[in-house]
Amino acid sequence: MRRTTLAPVFAFALICISGPPLMAGPVVEAAKARGSLNCGVGGDTAGFSRSTADGNWTGFAVDLCRAIAVAALDSPTKVKFVALPADRRFAALQAGEVDVLLSGTTLTMARDTQLGLDFPVVYLYDGQGFMVPRKLGKRSVKELAGASVCVTKGTTSERQLNDYSNLNKMAFKPVVFEKVEDLRAAFFGGRCDALTADATNLYATRAAYAANPGDYIILPQTISKEPLATVVRGNDPQFGKIVRWVIYGMLQAEEDGITSKNVDQALASDNPDARRLMGATSGLGKGMGIDDRWLYNIVKQVGNYGEVYDRNLGAGSQLKIPRGPNALWSQGGMQYSPPVR
Repeated sequence: MRRTTLAPVFAFALICISGPPLMAGPVVEAAKARGSLNCGVGGDTAGFSRSTADGNWTGFAVDLCRAIAVAALDSPTKVKFVALPADRRFAALQAGEVDVLLSGTTLTMARDTQLGLDFPVVYLYDGQGFMVPRKLGKRSVKELAGASVCVTKGTTSERQLNDYSNLNKMAFKPVVFEKVEDLRAAFFGGRCDALTADATNLYATRAAYAANPGDYIILPQTISKEPLATVVRGNDPQFGKIVRWVIYGMLQAEEDGITSKNVDQALASDNPDARRLMGATSGLGKGMGIDDRWLYNIVKQVGNYGEVYDRNLGAGSQLKIPRGPNALWSQGGMQYSPPVR
């Protein structure tokens, strides 16, 4: 009797869980119609988003945009990169000028609840730091009382600089710039005693723009938590899920040791978990309206999270930023994917 009673319920649950494949949402449909995913990135920042004279884009944010394009449009080349100043990024997304932001945007409660935008996933854990000329002899943020500090307008860095200054009675003298290019020129031109931004951004700025990087140090303290997140409009939850699971999937691939070099072996593996993750068996793409082999295609064409980090920010780059909190949870970091199943 118990088996007879539960069987229809169990069958109904399976139907509800599996369901029919979803159709593409409005963002993906619009991107397919125009032939590209419009991705908003920050300014010209080494390691994150940089365009060469021939229009070729490189960087950590760029590669993550390409991975999203692979999942949504089946190609890493169907991306249009739009460089946005910090104070225009949200308006550009809200107006439909871009489909997703990977522009060094910190997830905060106010942004998450007041802008009508969604922040599907944190792709990089960071913190606000300070860079100073070595000749100043400063070794701690506490030694910067009364210093002039270059900062970008409309960022959390500007607000937190003021909060930290007031809380610690340090009387910083903010020198505010709308354009990142003007900010850099002012700092390296000696107009400011310090430059404040996300620590990873400081590493990038020093490596790419200092005439002699050794003349500048990045102080070891950070004054904030800066979880940098993807941002999408709130009216297409399906696209938000694609963005979320692209990042999580790349992390899971790294954790499982699946790289761009061995991804074909994983696809043909006897390991059922690896085959499922790579889409050899059906199911993982259906709930997002995309190909079941979305993660295989991403790892094959772009790489897993660790590969993307290393070549743009880590050991294989000029920045050589330690993974730190962005290491996998199994290696002492904070990066962690929910089960991809």
